[in-house]
Amino acid sequence: MTTLDIFSDPVCPWCLIGKLELDQALESRPDHPFEIIWHPFRLNPQMPAGGMDRHEYLLAKFGQRAEEVSRSIAQRALQMGLDLNPSPIQPDTTDAHRLMYWAGLEGAQTRVMSGLLRAHWQEARNIGDKEELAQIAASAGMDRELAERLLASDADRDEVLKREQYARERGINAVPTFIVDNVHAVSGAQPASLWMQVIDELISKQDQ
Repeated sequence: MTTLDIFSDPVCPWCLIGKLELDQALESRPDHPFEIIWHPFRLNPQMPAGGMDRHEYLLAKFGQRAEEVSRSIAQRALQMGLDLNPSPIQPDTTDAHRLMYWAGLEGAQTRVMSGLLRAHWQEARNIGDKEELAQIAASAGMDRELAERLLASDADRDEVLKREQYARERGINAVPTFIVDNVHAVSGAQPASLWMQVIDELISKQDQ
C-alpha cells in the first residue's frame, strides 16, 4: 500500500471539491494502492467556540469579493454534480477534528469526513454542534453514545492541536494538502485525471 495523507478541514470548499475529484479517480481505479489517512488542519484556528454567521465570516475574509467567491465555489461544485446548501454558521471545527481522530482508530475516517462535508455543504447543518457530530458518527458506523461522552469532555483535544501544529511546522499552510508516500506533496483541489495518472504510475512501478 501507498499512504495518501490528506490535511483538510471540512469547512474548506476546496477540500470538498478536492475529495470529489479524488473520489472520481478512486472509483475509476478500484485497484488503487492508496491507504488514505486524514489529518487535522483548521482553516480558522481563531474561530470562536460557537462559530459565527457565515455571511459575516465571508465578508470579514473576502470583503467585497465575498459574493463572487461564493458564486465561483457553487459553480465549481455544480460542475461536479453537487448543489450546495451550506450551513448558515461558520463553525469552529476543533470537535469535528476530534471526531475524525477517533474515527481513525476505528477505520471510519473517510466515512466520517464524507458525513462532515455533506452536513456542512449540502444539508446546512452546524458541524460545530456536538449533537450533530454524534449523529454523523453514528451514520458512519461509530458508537453514538461513546461519541457523545467523548465530545462532552476535552478528550484528545490536545492531541488534535498537537498534530495540527506539527503539520504547520512541516510547512503545510493551506488545505487541502495531499502527501503521497510521505514524499510528494500536492496542494489544492486536483483534477481526477491527475490522480488517475498518479495511481497508474504507482501500479506500474509495483508491477516492475
